[in-house]
Amino acid sequence: MTTRLPFEFADWLRLREPADAAARSAELVDVLRRQLPAERPVVVHDLGSGTGSMARWLAPRLPGTQHWVLHEWDAGLLARAPSELHATDGGPVTVATRNSDITRLTAADLADAHLITASALLDMLTAEEVERIVAACAGHPTFFALTVVGRAEFTPAEPLDADFTAAFNAHQRRTVDGRALLGPDAVDVTVSAFRRQGVDVRVRSSPWRLGPEHPTLTAEWLAGWLDAAVEERPELGRAVGAYRNRRLAAIDAGRLRVVLHHVDLLAGCLLGGSATVGDPAYGEGRCAKPARPAAPDGG
Repeated sequence: MTTRLPFEFADWLRLREPADAAARSAELVDVLRRQLPAERPVVVHDLGSGTGSMARWLAPRLPGTQHWVLHEWDAGLLARAPSELHATDGGPVTVATRNSDITRLTAADLADAHLITASALLDMLTAEEVERIVAACAGHPTFFALTVVGRAEFTPAEPLDADFTAAFNAHQRRTVDGRALLGPDAVDVTVSAFRRQGVDVRVRSSPWRLGPEHPTLTAEWLAGWLDAAVEERPELGRAVGAYRNRRLAAIDAGRLRVVLHHVDLLAGCLLGGSATVGDPAYGEGRCAKPARPAAPDGG
């Protein structure tokens, strides 16, 4: 039987990194690659970097000399970040770290950026924090990857899937220390915030696809997913033990598959149309400074 081992957060980040890498939108990166300056080093600011997984994934997909600035509040995670990487053409990639509260970054903090990135971040923020981050990013191409949208598809399906999904989504939207987290609403809120800044946005689907080749990741994700759901709706505790055991048995047998839906968001590149959440279309694109900000909603 698959069992859950005690995981530190850094261990969880390491475990999920291959699934994140497989899920992020390579098509949006193709747009970015064509727009970044070729005549000078590209400066990338990565927000909420953790141990640097976005840099490890994206730097080798971009050409030329790069300088990455990793912003992360947890100094322990930053200590595990890479000190150097290499571009797709072998160019040098230097890395600097900043122990930062990303929700307090200003446009001045990001002024030298040719690109701003983040991964698995937006759903852990509040609407006010997203507004501040978007205001700081406006004027720079911005790639925010792997934001959850509240959908998990199981094969084989069970009737209780919907109950646990709804409870988990409610937990994602909980209030913590006075902060009302966005959870699955983060994409809509972020797109709206960029629009108010006059910035073009496009989103692409970037699901995790977990199957027989991911037993440890699937079991660890399932355990956290169920724990959060029961914390939000304690009455589900009566059913969770049997449900968990059935799902773990299916993982052990190589029969369980899970599609955990996320989206990637690209802002600041004019992509030939207004943003539509879930719309897979994108154009050739060109990165540009934003137009004059639109009037706030309702005025």
